[in-house]
Amino acid sequence: MPAKPKWARIADGIRAQIASGELAPGDKLPSTRELCAQHGVSVIVVRQAIDRLRAERYVEGVPGLGVFVADNPPKP
Repeated sequence: MPAKPKWARIADGIRAQIASGELAPGDKLPSTRELCAQHGVSVIVVRQAIDRLRAERYVEGVPGLGVFVADNPPKP
């Protein structure tokens, strides 16, 4: 079985933080630059993870402010 892509592992980690309550609705996610440094990946990989989470309605972006946990994220 092939390894999970890096963007999927990052998205899984953020989803787990939301599910555990470590990240609560309204909390701001670390910046793209911070996530790149934390995971040792490129901006493209982090953006793919955030795009997936946004499509799944776990997070929402606010232009000029950042990405925040959605008010009603899906239950795992």
